[in-house]
Amino acid sequence: MARYIGPVCHQCRHIGEKLMLKGQRCSSSKCPLERRSARPKERSRNRRRRESERALQLKAKQKVRFSYGVLERQFRRFFAEAKKAPGITGENILVLMERRLDNVVYSLGFASSRAQARQVVRHGHICVNGRKVDIPSYLAKSGDAITWRERSVRTGYYKRLAEEIKGRSIPGWLSLNEQRMIGNVLALPGKDDIDPRFDGRVIVEYYSR
Repeated sequence: MARYIGPVCHQCRHIGEKLMLKGQRCSSSKCPLERRSARPKERSRNRRRRESERALQLKAKQKVRFSYGVLERQFRRFFAEAKKAPGITGENILVLMERRLDNVVYSLGFASSRAQARQVVRHGHICVNGRKVDIPSYLAKSGDAITWRERSVRTGYYKRLAEEIKGRSIPGWLSLNEQRMIGNVLALPGKDDIDPRFDGRVIVEYYSR
């Protein structure tokens, strides 16, 4: 499966803001964006050129794509699905991103970043409704139960996570039994559950040209 293998901090610097791609490291003084805020190839410039409308649309699209760790071809496929669905296309694409299993695992606190969540899913540690699912792009549905495989419960990662996850806040469309480490999808995410930094309308404008 194709995936981005370059430095993720490069993506944050390209966008010009923290996308929290490395979890807790992004909140520490080790974050490269704290030390080098200029975007790649712009550090030697005294002033940046004014960005065109097309460039701003591209940046808005890339911000969502980088944040969820989705390649361009995958993102286009999700966008085509969002156009076919009833409702507002810009909201639909962001809801689809939220419903990805790797994002649900991350939102439940089972991983410190979406990249780590994708690894957890791909390694077969997660079950949906009792069945192993190792596809990060699987779309969670209302009523789904997200659990750990029986053999994964014996790993050091799980035991450490069970101690650290206590009291962690999660989105309103999810619930978590901290003692049993079971997550439930209470409902599909709405527009109020989407990160306010993401603008679905601009993504639609980008692909409409």
